[in-house]
Amino acid sequence: MGRFGLSLLLGAAALVALLLLSVLYGSTDVPVSEVLTAISYGFGFNNVDPEPIHRIIFDLRLPRALFATLIGAGLGLVGVVLQTTTRNDLADPFLFGLSSGAAAGAVFVITVTGDILGIWTLPIAAFGGGLIASGIVLLLVRSLQSSAPEKLILAGLAVSFLFAAITNYLIFSGDNRAAHSVIFWMLGGLGLARWETLPLVGSGLALIASYSLWRARWLDALLTGDTTAASLGVPVGALRTRMFLISALATAAFVSVAGVIGFVGLMVPHIARGLAGPMHRKLLPMAAIIGAVLLTASDIASRVLLAPQELPVGIVTTAVGSVFVFLLLLGTKGKSC
Repeated sequence: MGRFGLSLLLGAAALVALLLLSVLYGSTDVPVSEVLTAISYGFGFNNVDPEPIHRIIFDLRLPRALFATLIGAGLGLVGVVLQTTTRNDLADPFLFGLSSGAAAGAVFVITVTGDILGIWTLPIAAFGGGLIASGIVLLLVRSLQSSAPEKLILAGLAVSFLFAAITNYLIFSGDNRAAHSVIFWMLGGLGLARWETLPLVGSGLALIASYSLWRARWLDALLTGDTTAASLGVPVGALRTRMFLISALATAAFVSVAGVIGFVGLMVPHIARGLAGPMHRKLLPMAAIIGAVLLTASDIASRVLLAPQELPVGIVTTAVGSVFVFLLLLGTKGKSC
């Protein structure tokens, strides 16, 4: 077994262990046998009368663990795609205004409208905000008649600042009693994980995973530069636009239920390249595994650090991400000397 296969196997084993730990840990620790009983009852494999702890495990803890896995994997894939298509090692969903738009939509609901559509109000508003932000970026790029990476990045930064300003205005002018909910949501959290919204997250992951794997060879060609890729038959401009749009749709799905979780899409591609190399047939699965492990571990840490109070998971990922960027910059400096 080569380095890639061993790394993938170890990553999968670590993910399974973290998933089990995520379900076991909480305000009340439960034995593995109770977890298995609750899960088997929830999926209809036995008719044992459920205890309250069984409902907590199946309705709250298990969806949360699955959300961490799916969103972490999805953000890792989005990070790979954006860094490849823009040729920017610091690209991630937050650089292009995707998360800022989703945050503005969610904050608008929290501070202005309230849950007018029930449990789906917040996800729909955040998803719509993300789509509006991505649409503005694409319109800006199209008006410039260029899909060059630097134009895409500048347009994304402009839109990100715009929606950040809108979000801050809504927070300042809205109900002060909602401030805690707004701040927690903007810093990311998995407290909204429910079986009802799991298909939305799964669809986002399926979309980015299927399309990026399908176009893995074209993504490989982009590594050689636009001119060389075009000579190999790759529609560079169209591919960059489609990848950005699909990344936007996937990111909107993730942010709509988990809030703004920073740095996962930035860190994961770099770690994955060190283990799988730059070719996307291996890079993409590795990034998905590492992203899932990273976010699941961060979610567990967010529940442990201030227990019984829960820390927004975005604080954990941002702290880890800042250290990672420092190390990345120091490593780059060492190579350039």
